[in-house]
Amino acid sequence: MIISQTPYRVSFAGGGTDLPAFYRQDFGAVLSLTIARHIYVTVHGRFQPNIRVAYSKVETRQSVQELEHELVREVLRLTDLGPPLEITTVGDVPGGTGMGSSSSCTVGLLHALYAYKGCIMNSRQLAEQACDIELDVLGKPIGRQDQYAAAFGGLNYIRFNSDDTVDVEPVPVKLDTLRELEKRMILLYTERQRDADTILKQQSDGTKDRLEVLLKMRDLAAEMRASLTDDADLDELGRLLDDGWRLKRSLGFGISDRAIDDWYEAARRAGAQGGKLLGAGGGGFLLLMAPEDRHEAIREALDRPRELPFQIDRQGSRIIFISEHH
Repeated sequence: MIISQTPYRVSFAGGGTDLPAFYRQDFGAVLSLTIARHIYVTVHGRFQPNIRVAYSKVETRQSVQELEHELVREVLRLTDLGPPLEITTVGDVPGGTGMGSSSSCTVGLLHALYAYKGCIMNSRQLAEQACDIELDVLGKPIGRQDQYAAAFGGLNYIRFNSDDTVDVEPVPVKLDTLRELEKRMILLYTERQRDADTILKQQSDGTKDRLEVLLKMRDLAAEMRASLTDDADLDELGRLLDDGWRLKRSLGFGISDRAIDDWYEAARRAGAQGGKLLGAGGGGFLLLMAPEDRHEAIREALDRPRELPFQIDRQGSRIIFISEHH
């Protein structure tokens, strides 16, 4: 048996500039980090001569092409594996909540299935192959940030070039700054899941009309990186997060709505310096940044929503278990 563990990501700025519609005109860039919340993929040989895949439902199929789970199906095709095989995926957070869960799943599947074959893959290979599957094979209208964040892990400035290449630059941040960052961040669940593909398709189609806003959003990623390095200024990071959310919201596309705007403004009145909805928008998790002594007032103002502890994971996808027998 093989088990892979792959983190989810939190993006601070630049989302939308990782879409081909943007970076083929001008380079894109995001600032993101991975958190200590993961998806686990297990791969195991099977006595019965078929494939069993367990996720939010269970499929038992005779062949790879019969599988409904498109990510499992395409990763099995790419790795040239088939029955008899048992695969399970278990996530700490549900899909559709803005943390790049489907790309973390793709990266984790690739990692586990290659390990099952006895192949060692590096972070870049995992990210590139995950992009190939999601963007090229399945034609999803998504960008390239989530796959690289999940594969590499940690806090990174990720740049997207017009030739589809991606540069991952780890951000050199003092440990004290990271600890303080963890203390200031709150992750709150809006109790809404959404289909990011719909919003991203609209955003991709509308990129040309909103180029000016997207350029500002991309440049914020570099400004935020600067606020975390050298003489780190987390108050400045909070202000930039607020600027970025107001820019992103101005794009339209159902990224926000009245209820989410009201939540955000209530949090601001209670002491939040800045924040944003994670991922494409429309629901999922709201990330807020505030001095620790304001957290209780923010929770109270928002009627104590469900919360995820904010802890940074400095590692990307890894294999955490290999048994002797397949």
